[in-house]
Amino acid sequence: MPEIDLERARAGIPSHESAPDGEWSVRRITERNAAKDYICPGCHRVIPSGLAHLVVWQEDSLFGAAAGLAGRRHWHVNCWRTRSYKY
Repeated sequence: MPEIDLERARAGIPSHESAPDGEWSVRRITERNAAKDYICPGCHRVIPSGLAHLVVWQEDSLFGAAAGLAGRRHWHVNCWRTRSYKY
């Protein structure tokens, strides 16, 4: 049986958010658990390792839940909260 990553488990269960662009799972990543650099899709700037941020994926993806999870992205907290909905 694989060993449980307690730090990851303590990060919590994703919250659910409804928005004009869909249904989303949003999970907070703590400074301690932010181990890699990512590019934020909101501002296209680096989220450096060690910076708390969000991991977000679409629950109602057109191609199913697994595709939504596979398409998850890392966002700056402020970029996610202030994103615009483009149609």
